[in-house]
Amino acid sequence: MSQEQLLREGSAALGLALTDIQCERLLAYGALILKWNKVYNLTALRDPATVLTHHLLDSLSVVTPLRRECPEAASLLDVGAGAGLPGVVIAILRDDIQVTCLDAVSKKAAFVQQVASELRLKNLRGLHARVEALQGSYALISSRAFASLADFVSGSQHLLAPQGKWMAMKGRAPDDEIAQLPAGSEVFHVEQLTVPGLDAERCIVWMRKPGA
Repeated sequence: MSQEQLLREGSAALGLALTDIQCERLLAYGALILKWNKVYNLTALRDPATVLTHHLLDSLSVVTPLRRECPEAASLLDVGAGAGLPGVVIAILRDDIQVTCLDAVSKKAAFVQQVASELRLKNLRGLHARVEALQGSYALISSRAFASLADFVSGSQHLLAPQGKWMAMKGRAPDDEIAQLPAGSEVFHVEQLTVPGLDAERCIVWMRKPGA
């Protein structure tokens, strides 16, 4: 089965009907990861099949939950984005969301900028900075295997809009980390995910400021 067929079938299993241009952009993004990986060491994965399941489909699994939590236009900050996961995938699927992929490693932010340019994604940018030093306000702040929930929240809470939401992608439900969350944040939903072709536990921990 071709990469396109696998991507379309996996997306359909996640409740997503990809347009032709979305499919093209996702496959091109996967190819760019593998191409730049030879020089930039963006990911430990080295073959197209695992990039498809462990990166593209894994990131696509948040799109339907994101539509529920944020059906309207918004700004999203993806913290510790690395190669741009899940931020680039969200930008491809949601052109109404302005996505900033933040990373403390300059070459990773530069890679995301290159992706935005090559795939003509006007709603995507890569930014080289430390989250603690950043200024601004975002309706959504996401992370994927970035840090503990406590570090993620405490480092970014000055950037979350008053009614905003944190979206942390995790493996199994991190009960210990949830218990360590600082004041000023609360979990309102731990959402289990099933990623096609990936035999591993996945979840989203949704958080907000108390009273939001």
